[in-house]
Amino acid sequence: MALMDFIKKQFIDIIQWTEEDGETFAMRFPMADFEIQYGASLTVRESQMAVFVNEGKVADVFGPGMYKLTTQTLPVLTYLKNWDKLFESPFKSDVYFFSTRQRIDRKWGTPNPVTVRDKDFGMVRLRAFGIYSYHLVDAKTFHTSLSGTVERYTTEELEGQLRNTIVGHISDIFGESGVPFIDMAGNQNEFGAALKAKLDPLFAGYGLALDTLNVQNISLPEELQAMLDKRIGVNMMGGMQAYTQFQTAEAIPLAAQNEGGLAGLGAGVGVGFGMGQQIAGAMGQALTPQAPASAAAPAAAAPVSPDDVVATLEKLHGLKEKGILSAEEFEAKKAELLKKLV
Repeated sequence: MALMDFIKKQFIDIIQWTEEDGETFAMRFPMADFEIQYGASLTVRESQMAVFVNEGKVADVFGPGMYKLTTQTLPVLTYLKNWDKLFESPFKSDVYFFSTRQRIDRKWGTPNPVTVRDKDFGMVRLRAFGIYSYHLVDAKTFHTSLSGTVERYTTEELEGQLRNTIVGHISDIFGESGVPFIDMAGNQNEFGAALKAKLDPLFAGYGLALDTLNVQNISLPEELQAMLDKRIGVNMMGGMQAYTQFQTAEAIPLAAQNEGGLAGLGAGVGVGFGMGQQIAGAMGQALTPQAPASAAAPAAAAPVSPDDVVATLEKLHGLKEKGILSAEEFEAKKAELLKKLV
């Protein structure tokens, strides 16, 4: 009786795989020294595939269903083993199960900034990240190109390679598109579609289908982003001249609060556009209120020096601080003096 029990243990008549976790991608069925019984039952569940491998060569591939293993259901294996009639003895074969479930919400990103050529900024470094989803469609290709004969192949082993593949093609797609960074950041869907089209054949080479790929963010490193923000601010002010006028107007009240501040400002008036008169004229345009339409045009007056105007402003500011002049009177006098610089 013990001998019969031992003999029965050498044969396998049920082959199936119940996935115990969501991270196993491929699993070799534990054969040990067992042999498969003729007429054995093979169960392949939904979201699975099974592959029979004979002496290192992929033979028959099975999709979801229940199968009775015979020469009819194992045509490739029958050919490889030269079975010209129904076999009645057990046989040896490696059996691998593969999970075809869709892997969703898988993250990808650039661990370090990627250097690309931008038509507006020249060479820039950018970062990008997003999510993607995929699933197995060709178990034979996956077995021969990736998983091989290992007992268990996990998504962790696979997705490191997939992320590197995605990141490795970002610079290519950015360069081929010819779209500036500023426009690319606003068209992330188009960038993602172009990247997916580039990666589809690469995933197919692994026996996989890339179902979706989304770009969630494209950005510059912090130091480059700060420079871009400053450039955007200058453009929003209407260009460099308007930006300089704004900065100068902002500096006058601050300088007046410090002893010698306005004098120092006057000494530096000549820096910027090359001529003190030019920058002062810009200041006047930015700060002088429009004269009423009914007012008569003032008589032309000879321009005064910036140092005289600054000195006068400093005295007027002192009078305002002592309460002799009101704030409105000071502002009116300041506008009048600045107008004389034009």
